[in-house]
Amino acid sequence: MRTLEYGDLKISVDDEGYLVNIDDWNEKVACGLTQTVEDVDDCDLTDERMEILKFMRDYFKRFESFPVVRYVCKNVDQGDQCLYEQFIDPLKAWKIAGLPKPTPDAVARIRHELE
Repeated sequence: MRTLEYGDLKISVDDEGYLVNIDDWNEKVACGLTQTVEDVDDCDLTDERMEILKFMRDYFKRFESFPVVRYVCKNVDQGDQCLYEQFIDPLKAWKIAGLPKPTPDAVARIRHELE
């Protein structure tokens, strides 16, 4: 486990950069994770991006799984490729949303959706 610091904000993440406690997540934490995951200096979380992250978190809390990519986009009223357009990789969005590392099966399913 390690701690990431962004100004006065400290975030505990595992060795792969996933938030240790998903309940520690908020918009400031999302900004910090964005800077690390996307290797950028500033937080670029538009309303559209935040809407996706919040939906993914709500979905995970209900079903404890990664949602089908098209289902995310449909439910946030964005185009069919919203996760790719907003985050390039759905797994980046997952990490920025402060959710635990997905299982290998979930990763394989997501990668299959990319094909």
